[in-house]
Amino acid sequence: MIIKRVLNNNTVISCNSKGLDVLLMGKGIAFGKKKGDQVSIEEVEKTFILRDKATQNKFTELMIAVPMEQILVAEKIINFGKIKLGKNLNEIIYVNLTDHIHSTIERYAEGIILKNPLRWDIARFYPDEYVIGEKAIEIIRNELHVSLEIDEAAFIATHFVNAEMSQGDGLAYGIAEITKQVEQIVKEFYRTEFDESSLDYYRFITHVKFFAQRLLLGDHYEDTDAELLEMMKKKYQKEYECALKIKEFVKVQHEYELSCTEILYLTVHIRRITKNL
Repeated sequence: MIIKRVLNNNTVISCNSKGLDVLLMGKGIAFGKKKGDQVSIEEVEKTFILRDKATQNKFTELMIAVPMEQILVAEKIINFGKIKLGKNLNEIIYVNLTDHIHSTIERYAEGIILKNPLRWDIARFYPDEYVIGEKAIEIIRNELHVSLEIDEAAFIATHFVNAEMSQGDGLAYGIAEITKQVEQIVKEFYRTEFDESSLDYYRFITHVKFFAQRLLLGDHYEDTDAELLEMMKKKYQKEYECALKIKEFVKVQHEYELSCTEILYLTVHIRRITKNL
């Protein structure tokens, strides 16, 4: 197969017989190679074909930054999820779950372990997806040698719930409107524009959309992370102040009181998107 682009030593982009871009993975598959060179099919360990171009672009960006073993673990979990649920999933789960696993492992290495106050609700309302989350923890422990807390089962389960979900037009509109308003608050606070093609921007917007969905549905995270929030408040003072601006906005406009957990997550995501300013 002909190389269209080398991502790293283990990953290249090629093209299949139908003209679709194909992501090829294999240990050392691209070592010493460049665009136009041949890749032997025997060297290929995994192939990924994502039909949505925007999703493929985001996944390609992840493959540059994320270790191959984490990408393969995410795929294994997704394959298990497809069998368990017996239904098609939105392709975006390849981006969201891979990114979540990578970010979680990085957080654990820094000693930042988040609790999920909705774990029992997720387990009760989405039992099949929660089982996938539990299996994911097992796979990550066995193959990546990282022991995650059980709360991660619920976080992972929500990625499968969202990959199955098809929002109604009314809810989708509301989510889009709140997302735009929250983004504007952050832009005005930092007096800047963001690179909308960047992965950090995508992560931020994804979190805000989930946040907006909870707001519109009246779901609340309980105040379970006050101590960790105090630590983050001291470490990232400006990001915390920006999160408080969002808290004020949703209280006035939507009569929704943000919990410590919500403020914590917003602070973390604001830090991500503004760390290079």
